[in-house]
Amino acid sequence: MANRLLHTMIRVLDLDASIDFYTRLLGMKLLRRMDFPEGRFTLVFVGYGDEADHSVLELTHNWDRTEPYALGEAFGHLAIGVSDIHGAIAALRAGGAKITDEPFVLEGGSATIAFIEDPDGYDVELIERP
Repeated sequence: MANRLLHTMIRVLDLDASIDFYTRLLGMKLLRRMDFPEGRFTLVFVGYGDEADHSVLELTHNWDRTEPYALGEAFGHLAIGVSDIHGAIAALRAGGAKITDEPFVLEGGSATIAFIEDPDGYDVELIERP
């Protein structure tokens, strides 16, 4: 059996805003949703392809949470490959996304990168490789 990364989980405060961000603004598909009334939480899986073949993002929403999560200093960012970073940033800006770093090339690198922030403050890096 081959190993592969199945998903990454992040906790979100406003599930609807997070679903909108990852689907409408970043183009992921809502793959599945599971509500757990007894545990008072919901799991939503989003991604660019079916879970059988692709790594996906799990959005965990704890129903009773009212305060934003402390993101800590250990987590870095999510990274998403794009084919046109300038077009992606323009569309994200028009859609209301918070752009934290405009597209740039790291010194000595060849890829163009930019950073945006999701509704909970998680950093998302966009990468356009030549």
